[in-house]
Amino acid sequence: MNAIRVWDLPTRLFHWALALSVIGLVITGKVGGNAMVWHFRLGHVVLALLVFRVLWGLVGGRWSRFSSFLYAPSTIIAYVRGQSRPEHAVGHNPLGALSVLALLSIALAQAVSGLMSDDEIAFTGPLTSFVPGAWVSVATSWHKTYGQYLLLALVGLHVVAIVMYRIKKGINLVTPMVTGDKQLPTLTEASQDTLGTRGLALVLIVLCALGALYIYRLAS
Repeated sequence: MNAIRVWDLPTRLFHWALALSVIGLVITGKVGGNAMVWHFRLGHVVLALLVFRVLWGLVGGRWSRFSSFLYAPSTIIAYVRGQSRPEHAVGHNPLGALSVLALLSIALAQAVSGLMSDDEIAFTGPLTSFVPGAWVSVATSWHKTYGQYLLLALVGLHVVAIVMYRIKKGINLVTPMVTGDKQLPTLTEASQDTLGTRGLALVLIVLCALGALYIYRLAS
């Protein structure tokens, strides 16, 4: 066994930035009023983060790539039945992968729907003037009800899973997302996490931030 780099630095920073941003979105959304200004801004931050994660899922470290945790239905069923593989203990296992993919998808849907939402009082998303009125109505309804509750449910499920893995299996999922390393067999393939890959991640997040900023300014 040896300390193997599983989560590269860009993935770890994304994870905690998204967590803090979602917490901020929930608080500002519930407070309302002037806090909605920050809700609006944080929504664009989340949009930039999610687009970055999609790109990083294609070119990032070995265990951050979607190819490492896109499992066939048969593999997921086998895992549920207790037939796991060694690689399932490295990155996301089949059930964890489903949770992560669902969380990213719903978070992205929530961010995009927010861009097209109109509460007809004080807030209008920057894309409302570019889409049909029917889209605005659907996006607003989704953002304020189903999307919000589904996202909170998935976040809650994510937290519960982390706690249960710690209690039932003695597996700490939090520390590796802080340090990046897991104690694994020496021959386990590590994620590349060099100055070069971090530089690439920096370029990608800057481009994503500029794109989100452009959309943000459409509202002004």
